[in-house]
Amino acid sequence: MRQRIWQLLSAILIVLLPVNLYIIFFYAPVERTMGIVQKVFYYHVASAWIGLLAFCVVFAASIAYLWKRSEGVNLLALASAEIGTVFISGTLLTGPLWAYPIWNTWWTWDPRLTTTLVLWFMYVAYMVLQSGGETEAKKRFAAIYGIVAFVNVPLVFFSARWWRSIHPILVSSEGVALDARMKVALFASLGVFSLLYIYLLPLRMKSLELKARVRQLKSEVLP
Repeated sequence: MRQRIWQLLSAILIVLLPVNLYIIFFYAPVERTMGIVQKVFYYHVASAWIGLLAFCVVFAASIAYLWKRSEGVNLLALASAEIGTVFISGTLLTGPLWAYPIWNTWWTWDPRLTTTLVLWFMYVAYMVLQSGGETEAKKRFAAIYGIVAFVNVPLVFFSARWWRSIHPILVSSEGVALDARMKVALFASLGVFSLLYIYLLPLRMKSLELKARVRQLKSEVLP
């Protein structure tokens, strides 16, 4: 049953990914001021969304691990952290592609950019902790760190509102400030990236389970 769901989701993504590209580059209009470079925005925001969502899963799974001591929950936290870090890496890489022609610089220590970079380092550190987490004590420590690291997630989200920032604010009290077709492109990207996360998460968990099994077999066979 699980295999059929993965196959179905894979088929859906094979269709939706190129459709999403078409919506971004042909359906959504070119922004008058920024020009074609504005289209980076759709992947930039979607990557950030999945990164923050993945770290929310790490937070919840870390709490669940401290409560139940379930290895499956621990693998869920690690898999989500890895996927989230990949997507936040995409956020940090696509941001400068937009920033240079608009701000005339690849990077600025803006509150949103700075907190996002700190978030990336925090979850890289989490994965390093998990890589040495073969004992229960190490896994508990990694879970506690996963809970503490989550503090930076709302800081990233609200940083552009709380502190003086040149980073654009997408959602205001008046809603999403975009043209109707741009909204379609944005929500299409968010939807496709969300499906991609749902597809990758159990896949990565399975690979981590197999890795742990191989490690266990080696410890039983080798002196």
